[in-house]
Amino acid sequence: MDAENFGSNQEDEIEIIEIMKKFGKYQKVQYFYACLAAFFVTMIHVNYVFVAGDLNYRCRVPECENQYAVYNATWWPNSTIDRCTRPKLKEGIIVGQPCTNESFTDAVEECTDWMYETENTVMATLNLACQPWKSNLIGTIHNMGTLFAMLMSGWLIDRFGRKPILIICSVGSCIGNLKVFASSYSVYVFIEIIEATIIGGTYTAAMVLMIEIAGKNRILAGVLFAYAVYMGESTFACIAMFVPYWKDLIRIIYVPPIIFISYIFLLKESPRWQILNGWTEDAKSILLRISTVNNININKQKLANMNEEDLKKQFKIENYEHKESYRDVLKSKEILKRVLIGAFCRFTASFIYYGLMLNSVYLPGNKHTNFMLSTVMSFPGELISMYLMNRIGRKLPMMYGYFICGLLCVASAWIPEGYVWLKISLFLFGKLLVSVCFTGVVTYTMELFPTSIRGTLIGVCAVASRTGSILAPLTPILKTVSLILPSMFFGCFAIIAGALLTLMPETKDLPLMDTVEQIERSTKLRETRRRGINTTDEESNDLM
Repeated sequence: MDAENFGSNQEDEIEIIEIMKKFGKYQKVQYFYACLAAFFVTMIHVNYVFVAGDLNYRCRVPECENQYAVYNATWWPNSTIDRCTRPKLKEGIIVGQPCTNESFTDAVEECTDWMYETENTVMATLNLACQPWKSNLIGTIHNMGTLFAMLMSGWLIDRFGRKPILIICSVGSCIGNLKVFASSYSVYVFIEIIEATIIGGTYTAAMVLMIEIAGKNRILAGVLFAYAVYMGESTFACIAMFVPYWKDLIRIIYVPPIIFISYIFLLKESPRWQILNGWTEDAKSILLRISTVNNININKQKLANMNEEDLKKQFKIENYEHKESYRDVLKSKEILKRVLIGAFCRFTASFIYYGLMLNSVYLPGNKHTNFMLSTVMSFPGELISMYLMNRIGRKLPMMYGYFICGLLCVASAWIPEGYVWLKISLFLFGKLLVSVCFTGVVTYTMELFPTSIRGTLIGVCAVASRTGSILAPLTPILKTVSLILPSMFFGCFAIIAGALLTLMPETKDLPLMDTVEQIERSTKLRETRRRGINTTDEESNDLM
């Protein structure tokens, strides 16, 4: 059947186009699969918070205790000393005899061995006492590995598809089980690097897949994905509360991802990616499945007879002569602008989000209550984001969200310590607004980039976001210079991000673009309309 005859029946065309516009059971099931992967991988992603956590420890005094000694020794000197030195024994003390507080002199010496209050973290197992940088480095290395993974996974999902990368990354996370057998710090860190490099691609692949099958419900995709991440973090914290020993905790959270092997049969590839990359028959098979599951009445014979060009025409997927890459990005001023501003906004959202969460423990009042309130603000933030961006659009809610968040952060820095509730209220409202922006900017950047290199450019933005989360834990150090510096940093970055968004286009209710050339044309058309010059109907179809 040729394209001309196919185009003669507009009613059938509309029915076929509606396959990807209707949000139904098919999307719900695929969303569940993608979010389930994000849920389990998130527990693995934050494992180091408890697995590599700090412990109480003291020097072991072999002259006074044997291998069965306990941490809280009654004979330990009452004088306060640091954890890396021990008091010297007085001369004449008989080794093996019980010690008392009077058995020691006022002099101290370096420890050669330690006793830990519990064996609950790798600090005790790998004997990392008096080397706190090693425990902290585990988290840094993990985030750096994830950062690298997100950059590489963007290219991989564009090259090989969303589905295979999601499966490989989620199942591959099971490699972290090997950490329980690590006999040295270097071996443990090596496995941590491999693990982080593998799991990072899960987020990019799952999110891109959800966006591309969402139809007009792209904001919902971002909100559900974010909730899956939040629930993963919360669930991990609950498990860690009841399973404190790190090896048991590792086994519990690292075994379940093996179930994602079943995604070979359950998860479906993005039909948009398949059409764009010439997998025509596979795409038609999935489109037929979507129409069946969602109970959409289409002409199945016409769908079966459609060729690659027919499909691209129906779903407004642009033909392109070559595989687009970073070189095409650098040649396009519009794409380059979107990448740079999108990456900065993703960095800012992550930097402020995690920075406010970490700095909440320094607010006046109970630090545990403040931290809990800071975390809870994320949930309404997601709902507000979904409502505003579906109702008003993407650009304005984020722009004002960044602006107001910045002003609240700056204001909270100058509130006197005596106004406790005012200071905390401004802080928490700032956290609420950055939560709104966080989800919005993730979905927005997905919509800004063409299908041909969407995964690659989302990978760049994900790297920027991960960089923000890596730098956020360093912001408490700024308090040693001035107490207001962290809030001032957050405020300034937020205001700059809001200002940069004024340069970006609105994407609400607009189709996803497929090539760099298509975005270039739509940008020129938008500029033409802004100047009051009339355009043809054919040109209007490219408007974004």
